[in-house]
Amino acid sequence: MKPAAVTRDAPYKREETALLFVDLQTIFCTPGLDPQHPELNAEHYYFKRLRATTVPNAQKLIEAARASGVQVLHTIIEALTKDGRDISLDHRLSNIFVPKGLPEGQPIKELTPIDNEIVLPKSSSGVFNSTNIDYVLKNLGIRYLIISGVVTDQCVDMAVRDASDRGYLVTLAEDACATYTQARHDNALKAFGGYCWVTNTETVLQRLKDLA
Repeated sequence: MKPAAVTRDAPYKREETALLFVDLQTIFCTPGLDPQHPELNAEHYYFKRLRATTVPNAQKLIEAARASGVQVLHTIIEALTKDGRDISLDHRLSNIFVPKGLPEGQPIKELTPIDNEIVLPKSSSGVFNSTNIDYVLKNLGIRYLIISGVVTDQCVDMAVRDASDRGYLVTLAEDACATYTQARHDNALKAFGGYCWVTNTETVLQRLKDLA
């Protein structure tokens, strides 16, 4: 029997939809805090895009998701320990270390989790590699996964590809994501666009409003 046709941009179902924010946390969204990129000042392309586009759009998404009754999840880079003995080798070599409980490691104030929203700390670039997110999403009955976050060509890229491989229909709100240059952002979308539906915030918002 031939499988039923499925498209990546299929309409969402409220009880099967989740919004995932990737690494939109204070340490990576505030100039001068990220030890891996101390050279980036407030006027760098990355922070200007965060202020003007990424964060405002992420705010719209979280408000619409909450109003529509779909699941909201946050993943943040944070070690399970204060000394970082559990983090991945890659993060050690890349000087990416957020100790357990560090205030700056929490989601940005614009996306502060409300009571009962899920926050998954990860100690590698891929949320599906160092958290139990797949188990959690399957327990929640999720099939449609909307993704927003930073950076587009690293942790967001891995979330998209890994989610797709595990059978989720992934939507990427590309204007609710950011990386260090426009060229890197555009190239990332071309590279992993085959694993997801790449669209914009306004389109996702309308889909979420339709659910409400």
